Amino acid sequence: MAAVLIALGAIPGAAAQAPAPALTNSPTNSPAGIPGDAAEAQEYAACMDLARDDPKQAHETALAWRQRGGGDAATHCAAVALIGRGEYSRAAETMETLARTMTDSTVALRARLLGQAGNAWTIAGEPERAYAAQTEALGLNPRDPNVLIDRGITLTSTKKFWAALDDLNQALEIAPGRVDALVFRAIAWRHLDSLELADDDIRRALALAPDNLDALLESGTIRRRKGDNDGARRAWLRVLKRAPDGSTADAARSNLERMDGNKRR
Repeated sequence: MAAVLIALGAIPGAAAQAPAPALTNSPTNSPAGIPGDAAEAQEYAACMDLARDDPKQAHETALAWRQRGGGDAATHCAAVALIGRGEYSRAAETMETLARTMTDSTVALRARLLGQAGNAWTIAGEPERAYAAQTEALGLNPRDPNVLIDRGITLTSTKKFWAALDDLNQALEIAPGRVDALVFRAIAWRHLDSLELADDDIRRALALAPDNLDALLESGTIRRRKGDNDGARRAWLRVLKRAPDGSTADAARSNLERMDGNKRR
């Protein structure tokens, strides 16, 4: 499934159409611990592969498997298939129910499922429900950097930048090398007009991952906000050189066109 992107350019004051990095706890991943024995694990893996290739067939297969006693593994595969079919709200509700009924499973597994439900709500355009699921996940496992980063994404998308910074700061304390957290913290700082702090975070991100497209895109946005048009151009052209297609490239191209159009007026 394609990476989930949030267009932050829709937020007033944004200097660019800047997609956020992909959500970390993808709702199409396989949470370790769901399948019971080796045979079930094999059937689960096959179902998950089918969910990515043919979600309609996978959903039917998962439901039939569940009727044969497939249990939680079949239910999770059905939810993933629903995402592939574009039924994000149903998928999120299924994952939430699964997490809350697996009382014999580990707390970490239930938290991960709730985090995945939150991301399915994000894809569905339901940030409030995404936040609720992510908060419930963190209640079970408060030091999960993936869920902290994803809740930071949710909070940023709803303009709650200071709260987003709290989550991203905590995520970086737990996992200091997380480039996605640095990029998102830079985005939050930029929206709060703290350009030096944003610049510091994006430089750290690029030092760790010089070709990270999200970091390059945000670097160009910060350069542009600081009046460094040449630096912005270099960053955005580098995005296009590294990956000429896709949503990040489209954002870089749009930013370049907007900047050049402003110069001509």
